[in-house]
Amino acid sequence: MYADLTKTIESLPFEFLSEDRKQILQPLMEFIQAKTTNQQEIRLNLICTHNSRRSHLSQVWAQTAAAYYHIKNVSCYSGGTEATALFPMVAETLKDSGFKIKTLSEGANPVYSIKYSADELPVIGFSKTYDDDFNPESAFAAIMTCSQADGGCPFIAGAEIRIPITFEDPKISDRTSLQKETYLERSFQIAAEMFYVFSQISQSQMASIVFN
Repeated sequence: MYADLTKTIESLPFEFLSEDRKQILQPLMEFIQAKTTNQQEIRLNLICTHNSRRSHLSQVWAQTAAAYYHIKNVSCYSGGTEATALFPMVAETLKDSGFKIKTLSEGANPVYSIKYSADELPVIGFSKTYDDDFNPESAFAAIMTCSQADGGCPFIAGAEIRIPITFEDPKISDRTSLQKETYLERSFQIAAEMFYVFSQISQSQMASIVFN
């Protein structure tokens, strides 16, 4: 894992993870644990309305957390109820956190390569619907990262389980002086929660030191 990204991970605000949030995360932990115990593929589809901000941050941080804690057979995806574009501030926020970002294609819906390690495949970031051909058709957990998508999509075809883990939209800070700070805050919150989830699955000594 890249050194600058490791520094970010080590500074994540784990102490602000409340018991209420841990309860919200519990079904995701149980899903991953069951798949891990049975040595099955773990597919997570992180879903929001526009697949532009929170769902991408959740996808990237979940994939990174799985790698950090050596949880195997994890594939993280993202999608929306409609496709728009990955918001540029999301890519900038991830870059500031230590990810290596490369733009693979320009246009109305750019495609990004997002790498957390020199030796691992990148996460491919672009906006798409949750049922796009790029995403799994079955045997996945549908994780609803925004309340609008959660309320608007009570049923996700192909999902084994539907888990609401919603976050406040950093879009509220767009075109304000607090934009950069707000996106970093939301990104770090999502990162801390995804790292908490995967640390519990790994049962590693490192997780015990950080979270107990």
